[in-house]
Order: sequence, then C-alpha cells, then structure tokens
Amino acid sequence: MAKWLHSTTFVDLPSHLILEVLMSGRLNARDLVCLELTCKLFGGSHELYPLKFRSLVDFAAFQLCISHSIYSGMGEDSRKQLFDRCQGKWKRVFRFLQLVDKSSNIVETSEGNMQIATGRYHTLLISNGSVYSCGSSLCGVLGHGSETTQCVTFTRINFPPSIYVEQVSASHNHAAFVTQSGQVFTCGDNSSFCCGHRDTSCRIFRPRLVEALNGIPCKQVSVGHNFSVFLTRQGHVYTCGTNTYGQLGHGNTLEGPTPKIVQGLVEIGSVIQIAAGPSYVLAVVNDGRVYSFGSGSNFCLGHGEQHNEFQPRVLQTFRLKNIHVVSVSAGDEHAVALDSNGLVYTWGKGYCGALGHGDEIDKTFPQPLNSLKNHLAVQVCARKRKTFVLVDTGIVHGFGWMGFGSLGFPDRGVSDKVLRPRSLDSLRVHRVSQISTGLYHTVVVTEKGKIFGFGDNERAQLGHESLRGCLEPTEIFIHDLDDENIVSESG
Repeated sequence: MAKWLHSTTFVDLPSHLILEVLMSGRLNARDLVCLELTCKLFGGSHELYPLKFRSLVDFAAFQLCISHSIYSGMGEDSRKQLFDRCQGKWKRVFRFLQLVDKSSNIVETSEGNMQIATGRYHTLLISNGSVYSCGSSLCGVLGHGSETTQCVTFTRINFPPSIYVEQVSASHNHAAFVTQSGQVFTCGDNSSFCCGHRDTSCRIFRPRLVEALNGIPCKQVSVGHNFSVFLTRQGHVYTCGTNTYGQLGHGNTLEGPTPKIVQGLVEIGSVIQIAAGPSYVLAVVNDGRVYSFGSGSNFCLGHGEQHNEFQPRVLQTFRLKNIHVVSVSAGDEHAVALDSNGLVYTWGKGYCGALGHGDEIDKTFPQPLNSLKNHLAVQVCARKRKTFVLVDTGIVHGFGWMGFGSLGFPDRGVSDKVLRPRSLDSLRVHRVSQISTGLYHTVVVTEKGKIFGFGDNERAQLGHESLRGCLEPTEIFIHDLDDENIVSESG
C-alpha cells in the first residue's frame, strides 16, 4: 500500500477525489482555467456525469456556482440568462460570481489580498491584512494619532497585534474597519455617534473597537456623512449616528449612539450587501430585491419621488420586472445597481452625465444602461457626479464630470462632461480588479497588485508628495513603513 502511495501522482487519483479538490473552495476561476489548459485529465469529461459538461473542470465550476450564495438566491430565469450571457461557460459564470462577491470587499491579486477605499480627501488601502492611509487626516480619519495631520504617501495604521483587516469604508470625517474575526474598529469625528461609541467628547484618532458589536460578527461596513451601517454575517443590518432624514432605518429621526439592528429588514430576508450615501442607505437582499431608506433628495431612493423614508422600502422597479440585483453603489446625488446578468442600472440626478444615458436628465426610477448591455459588468462605483463600471475583462468605463481629472480622461476638449460610458484605455493593459472614487480623486487596484490613482492630489490623497494632480492614471507606491519622512505635520 505504501509503495502504491509513493508511486502515485495527483492525476492518478480517481476522478471523484480530484473533483473534491477542485471543489474545495480554495481555487478561483482563473485557477480552474489554468488546470484545464495544463492537463488532459482536467480537460476531459470522463462521461461520469448525467449532464453534458465540456470537462471535469467545467463540472467543478458548475458545482461551485450552485453552492455560491449569489447563485443560490437567483431564480431559474436569472440563472439561464446569466449562463447564456457567459457563452455557456460555467467557468465564466463562476468568475462573474466571484468578482461580484469581492467588489465591495477584498480582491485577490498577484501581490496578495487587497481593497481600496476613497474618502473625501484621503485614501485607505488594505494589503494582506494591513491597512495603509494617505491624504488629509481631518478629524483623525487616517488613524495615525492626533499628531498627524497629513500623510503624503501610504502609511501603515497601527492596529492591535494579530488583527487582520478584511474590509474598510471611508467617508469625509470617519472610517470603519472589519477584521477577519468580524470585529469592527472605527476612527474619526464621533460627535454625531457615527463611530458607534457613546463618548462624543473627543475625536478618535486611532482605530477603536466598537464594543456594542462584540459577539456580533460583521462582514461589511459602509459609512455615510455622520452615520454608519454595519452588515453582520447573519445578514442583519445595524446603524448608528445622525438620523435627520431617517437614514438609520428605525422609523424615526432620533440619533443612534451605538449600533442598533434595523428591524424592518429582519423579516425581509438575509441582506448580502449595503451601501451608504451621504444621508441614505441601499440594501441588497439575497433574493435580489433592493431596499432603500433615508433622504429622498435627488431621487436617490429610486421610488419616483423625493420623500424621505424612515424605514426600508423596496424598489418596485426591480421587483416588478424580476430583476435580480446583486450589488449597489450609493453616490452623492445618484445611485447605481448591478444585476445578476452583469447589467447596470442608474437613477437620481443626471447632472454632467453621471447616469450615463447621453443626457443630463434626472431619472426618478432605475433605468438600464443600454450602452453597456454587451459587457458583463462586475462592479459599479458612484460618487460625486461621476460613475465607474468595471467589466469582467478588467476594463473600466467611466462617465460624468471630468473635474480635476478624476475620470482619468486627459482630453477634455470643449466639454468637461462625459455623457455616456467611455473605456479608460490607459488602464486597459493592466486589467483592473477594483475601483474606488472619492470627491475629486479615483484609485484602482489591478490584478497584479499595482495601484493607480488620478484626479486631485492637493492633499496627497493619491499618495504622491510632489504632484498636485494627475489627469491620467499614475502608479502609486507603498514606501518603507519606518521612514518618518513620509508623514508630514502641519499647524
């Protein structure tokens, strides 16, 4: 028996054992493609299964798809449409599901796991569990202590030992971090209770554990203007902070000193993704429905009117048309959604072409972005008067206001508006994995772990000390973490 084991290679194992390895969950879609191209074993079907699959790898991809949380929540029609849009390739379906799943959190790159998040005048970066920040440290948003007012290059934030950060969100005056264990840390201006701590007498200059969420593991956090939204691993939503427009979702306008569960979402189903705008919230449920609450200005809630909603209300446009939404992004004055077929929808204020429909007309309900219907979108990103859409080939499409170069197009011409989606060709060769845009700057992470930024750099939010702005994507580097010269102090 021992001799047989020593003389056997992986490809000599029975097919069902090999299939178990392929379906372990440790391989991504690209790994499966590489295996299929490398060895005939993985490229053959072996006629072991009742359904006809192109290969053993294809069957493994199918099994991984049906066990994926997004796919399992989709109806039969949505599943068929996605399969057809992926040219009948289960590996591409699996890749789409993985890319969407990671778009709001960590993405895998050649240099490890990364996530980028842009605030008003700063940027936060996760790289292999460590967090770096650069830009203006207004109210302590950079997390480096009260003595730091600006970081001109990416600087590591000191977290307690053994803390591995997996997700981060940035706003204009506070930031929040989710760890591998599900704990949440926050820093910044807590005068409105947005950091989840009852003590509002001083700013929080270094990440502090949110004690109220102890024993409630979280998987995502999204921060707005003076309030925060937390998504637990059980699919429940908690909120805290200012509540002037009902953005906490509790049916009133009372401040929330510590995170409190949004009861209106508990009976609806398991929430899989959240997005906080300045004063409103979008929440995606596992069955593809979208709920919104908070400020109704600019039609951002998607209900065809500008009334504030104090409790979660379903977006009827998606429900009535059986559109299964998998991801949303809440901009300052407009919103964007991505459905299970990789199609994009926009609504809200159309100023400067931020909705991508070729005009500047406001859209009171979600409208499909038909100019991108031939692409398989995997991430949507909205902020101040601009929108980005990332497709599965790694190409970024941008539209809206070109101010400060934050769209990445250097050729302004006679207009500073891009009314329809336009591909960012300067990044095409790099294959982008994730994108985040702030007030006047934008940062992307590529599949090889490179970081590029463009737009305003007046406050070093792009991580460059000498540049005041970048009209087109410029690579950003993380320098020696112990170099004290990378932190500059001012009055």
